[in-house]
Amino acid sequence: MRLLLVRHGQTPTNVDYLLDTAVPGPGLTALGARQAAALPQALADEDIEALYASTLVRTRLTAAPLAAARGLDVLVRDGIREISAGDLEMARGDSAQGELYMRTVFAWAAGDVGLRMPGGESGTEFLTRYDAVVAEAAASGAGTVAMVSHGAAIRAWAATRADNVDLPFATANRLANTGTVVLEGSPADGWKALSWAGATVVPAGEGGPAGQPVAETGG
Repeated sequence: MRLLLVRHGQTPTNVDYLLDTAVPGPGLTALGARQAAALPQALADEDIEALYASTLVRTRLTAAPLAAARGLDVLVRDGIREISAGDLEMARGDSAQGELYMRTVFAWAAGDVGLRMPGGESGTEFLTRYDAVVAEAAASGAGTVAMVSHGAAIRAWAATRADNVDLPFATANRLANTGTVVLEGSPADGWKALSWAGATVVPAGEGGPAGQPVAETGG
């Protein structure tokens, strides 16, 4: 299966750099709406057979233009919502609480899945719910599936499940609004990331996309 993980369009709390992970969450800014409207053209070469979105308003609004263009229903699933910030909800991303959020997320990708977000979920709980939606999509028989999800969730899941995405790459390469990670594989055979926001995935130390580590919060 070809799996497209698409981050939602810009929200007001993205602009304010806040950890905003609770359901239902805000809608899109005017820019976010334009980003969503541009998705059908951006993904024109993808033969998308199924389209999923999380339970947050921003992903469903982002998916709507793509659904309309392709004549698809949006399958709403809680499992691909953003990683809950728990006690850190609505903290600024550049605060100590925001840094703790991202350290916890990437600790999961490094293997410490038993670690729990303060007042929130563990890495095991996050991966279990996200894996369940991916498995559902794979079992459907669709050749290409798009899931409109969230920045931290996409980065954490891809870094944990894709064989060729290492932790330095995931931490250094943030995902902008409506940025897409393209993977290929299956739950049984594993996953390989083909591209990350349009760039070929080459893990740190092997050349390729480079950048300073950038925290991304309030996905």
